[in-house]
Amino acid sequence: MEEKKTQPKIFIVILNYNGKETLPECLACVFQSTYPNFEVVVVDNASQDGSFELAKENFSRAHFIKNTANLGFSKGNNIGIRFALEKFADFVFLLNNDASLEKNALSELVNNLQSSQQTALINPLILEGNKKTIWFAGGTINWLKARTLHQATVPTTKSYSTAYCTGCAMLIPKEIFKEIGLFDERYFLYYEDADFSLRAQQAGFPLLVCSSAKVYHKEQSNTQNPLKTYWLVLSGMLFFQTHGNFLQKIYFSCYFSLRNFKNSFRVFTKENPQTLQVKQAYQDFDKIKAS
Repeated sequence: MEEKKTQPKIFIVILNYNGKETLPECLACVFQSTYPNFEVVVVDNASQDGSFELAKENFSRAHFIKNTANLGFSKGNNIGIRFALEKFADFVFLLNNDASLEKNALSELVNNLQSSQQTALINPLILEGNKKTIWFAGGTINWLKARTLHQATVPTTKSYSTAYCTGCAMLIPKEIFKEIGLFDERYFLYYEDADFSLRAQQAGFPLLVCSSAKVYHKEQSNTQNPLKTYWLVLSGMLFFQTHGNFLQKIYFSCYFSLRNFKNSFRVFTKENPQTLQVKQAYQDFDKIKAS
């Protein structure tokens, strides 16, 4: 009991949307964690598959919040983050509902920050569901091609810097929220984590990966999100136009116009069924810029 009092309080926020196939395993792994002082908040984005009700029935130790609509990643997580901060969380750990963590993952992350005396945004090493292939060992930002990329190699067994952190499994000290606020709710899906990372970095907080902490990610969005291309394109354009400097923003305007022209030709020739999603993303991005 004494150890629990001396360890920082972590609120694990799990955003759920139709996660019947993955949420039970996620919660089961969370409650097997060896870290002594944590609480769990499940925020549900109006699931229709019974996953929220099933979780409430089988994991009564957790807190449960059900939204009346699918609010997206940023807004949905912000609801859980506010709840956690109101309950005096020292850290918030965001975890996807299709991810599971090793028993010592939280302890490794907290010990890493405490031993280095850093207030930082930090990811564990994230592997795919097969527990062998690396899904995220850090991120890089390609400003020329306007895209973010996952790093697939681990440079050291210690913690190391990354250009951005992923929201799949992200430990966030409360001080960062106090300094920069919550997630930007203009991002419905994708790039909200990169946006949050850059804002944290600009405020002086390091961005780290702790390779001794491990999480496994099944990434259900690859098969269950028919609008993935739309959101990737729209959120990506918003991110780069937001964070580019003056010259980069001029470059991005030209670059995005050329990509839009190329996609319009594909729509005309029916080269790719996803081109209609891309076309809609460009149209909606123009509306965002005009607002």
